[in-house]
Amino acid sequence: MKSVVAIVGRPNVGKSTLFNRLVGERRSITDKTPGVTRDRIYGEVEWTGREFVAIDTGGWEDDRRDMDLSARMLSRAIREQAEIALDAADAAVLVVDGRTGLTTLDQMMADVLRSRGLPVVLTVNKMESRSLVDDISEFYALGLGEPLPISAEHGHNTGDLLDAIVALLGPEETVSEESAEQIRVAIVGRPNVGKSSLLNALLRDERVLVSDRPGTTRDAIEVAWSWEGQDFAFVDTAGLRKRSRVEEKLEWHSVSRALKAVRSSDVVLLLLDAEEMVTEQDQRIANYTRREGKAAVIVVNKWDVVEAEADTWDDYVDLIHRRLYLIDYASAVSISALTGQRIMRLPEMVLAAHRCWKTQVPTAELNRTVRRIMERHEPPVSRSGKKLRIYYATQVAVGPPTFLFFANDPRQITENYRRYLDRAMREELGLSGTPIRLLFRRSE
Repeated sequence: MKSVVAIVGRPNVGKSTLFNRLVGERRSITDKTPGVTRDRIYGEVEWTGREFVAIDTGGWEDDRRDMDLSARMLSRAIREQAEIALDAADAAVLVVDGRTGLTTLDQMMADVLRSRGLPVVLTVNKMESRSLVDDISEFYALGLGEPLPISAEHGHNTGDLLDAIVALLGPEETVSEESAEQIRVAIVGRPNVGKSSLLNALLRDERVLVSDRPGTTRDAIEVAWSWEGQDFAFVDTAGLRKRSRVEEKLEWHSVSRALKAVRSSDVVLLLLDAEEMVTEQDQRIANYTRREGKAAVIVVNKWDVVEAEADTWDDYVDLIHRRLYLIDYASAVSISALTGQRIMRLPEMVLAAHRCWKTQVPTAELNRTVRRIMERHEPPVSRSGKKLRIYYATQVAVGPPTFLFFANDPRQITENYRRYLDRAMREELGLSGTPIRLLFRRSE
């Protein structure tokens, strides 16, 4: 098992910049706005043959009297997430700001780290200037050993920091692990529909922050989870708003990461709010999911507040599939992230959708299916009387299943007939939960 290193510090000292520098990619959002990182962001680091997991944490701050109740609760939640990271850590990096100097918050965090007995690397960030480096003696007062001056933004002395971390961790334990293919699942939806609550309920752990403030989740938070021998990687994403409302640079980065999470996923959980029905923004998200060729499950949250009658759910599903017709292949389930209602149906539905998404259809079975479909509804005839003939079909890719048809004149394939083939093939082949792609090539 890989060692874990928690990166902690007060807001705006450059923890996320340092984290991104160590993992070698921009995994965590960086911005001058304090408090951008709120959840725990994980990344793998390799240095001189030693691998470990780094955790970027939210800025640790004391509750201030001038905070309103909501802000105070969010501050406490961020601090709790940092404490959870420390609970899992084998070592810590305390980041302080060399420009602003020693603060009472730095002292408070140093006290917390000493009380836990964790080995710590004290790192003084923003030390681009030699004159600043010569004046860091005040940080010895933290009692955490010799402070290491670095510049996360420019990469100065980050190699020395990695050397210090590896020295604290000691030799790596070797563990042989064999597991099934990991399924990547992106949880997407509008702001405040309960994406983070759903993930916490599924994991039975307060893994990500939950707040009644829309936009609490800003990064794409990836969490590994195993269920009945299958490994999953769930990605909780920022709420996707209309493009016209994505005004702030910070929110633009959040939305960009959510879309990237969809692109890199296998299965998308599209979360809807039972109280607000299907909105225009939900349709945009469905369109993006289909365009990227992703398997999908539609999850209707907050169903516990709906006054449901016998046919309420069936009517709602009909409405969903009419308005989200681009992902009419997706199964739908009603849940309550708050009460846990039907939460544990999701792993099975994700597995079923992923299985169809990766299905390889034998060529003989595929062509028998195509013949049956064409016998039920013959291909269109051109104005000149030329009949479309499809000679042969073969599968050329999975994820999603992609089929290549050889025909005498592919230009005769109308959009209506293409939709008919799409729907009929998914029904005949049992490919629920996944889109399919149809390609046509001319052949004599």
